[in-house]
Amino acid sequence: MNANEISFENLPKAVAHLVDEVAEIKSLVRKGQTPLPPKRIPIGIEDACKIIGKAKPTVYALVRKRLLPCYKNGKKLYFFEDELMAWIENGRKKTVHELTAELEASVHKRPSGFRNR
Repeated sequence: MNANEISFENLPKAVAHLVDEVAEIKSLVRKGQTPLPPKRIPIGIEDACKIIGKAKPTVYALVRKRLLPCYKNGKKLYFFEDELMAWIENGRKKTVHELTAELEASVHKRPSGFRNR
């Protein structure tokens, strides 16, 4: 059941659905199983552009250079939202504070026989 479908009229149906879902999760926990992950639904290039904040030509260029994860079936490109989010996260730049901390740590790890020239 979709959250957008819930209204006052179908509230009892929604509650019944939630009770069934909780019961299923409880039975899986008792059996030591984990619930199945949600299905990954591919998205088109328009949605991919919105997620990563790039124009279509830029996305096509990133795909052509094999920098952006995608799938191609025929002439159509497909993307998965979780892969696009991971691509964004991999591009994270370190803060000045993080860079300073790394520099200080590397200075303190310098071998004792090392001299400045």
